[in-house]
Amino acid sequence: MQAFLFDMDGVIIDSEPLHFATDIQTVAELGAVIDQEGLEPFVGMTNPEMWKSLRAQFGFTPSIAEIIEIQTKQKLAALHSSQLEPIEGIRDLIDSLRMLGIPAGVASSSPRSFIEAVLGKFGLIDSFSCIVSGEEVPRGKPAPDVYLEAARQLGISPEYCVVLEDSRNGLRAAKAAGMKAIGFRNPNSGNQDLSEADLIVAAIGEIRADLL
Repeated sequence: MQAFLFDMDGVIIDSEPLHFATDIQTVAELGAVIDQEGLEPFVGMTNPEMWKSLRAQFGFTPSIAEIIEIQTKQKLAALHSSQLEPIEGIRDLIDSLRMLGIPAGVASSSPRSFIEAVLGKFGLIDSFSCIVSGEEVPRGKPAPDVYLEAARQLGISPEYCVVLEDSRNGLRAAKAAGMKAIGFRNPNSGNQDLSEADLIVAAIGEIRADLL
């Protein structure tokens, strides 16, 4: 391992309940009804890809950009008013990577504004050598683009990168990029198939950076 790449939602922050709640609210404001089970297949995907599918499914009239603007404002407001802290074990993992001299990056499907808001809230922005949003590359997860771009920015070959993910779409992206992947079984991320992971953990504390 020469670099460690983190997904963010459901890995650094237990934000999937926040995402599910605000997405359900956004769909309701647009005149339709959806529940968490209906949103679980989109975990790990970018907002434009999710809303493209939901807009076609429900026949929403606002543009994808207009829907995302509504959704993002709601999520940022919910984040700022929340008492959320990093998932247990994340700070220790980041510290151990730093002590080993292993660069860390974030490769998330969330918009950059939300990524930076989360990392800023936790005081972690300076802990990462690169931050890449899935909306900044041609294709979002499960395509490998966001992880390949993170590896490019770090100057590390993908085969020497290890990824931490909590979703099926994210794991597929990591494996398509030719990287090793750890699947974190986060119950708040819904029913996720993590079978493509090289290692599955139930707690971040199970990950030993010195053994990777």
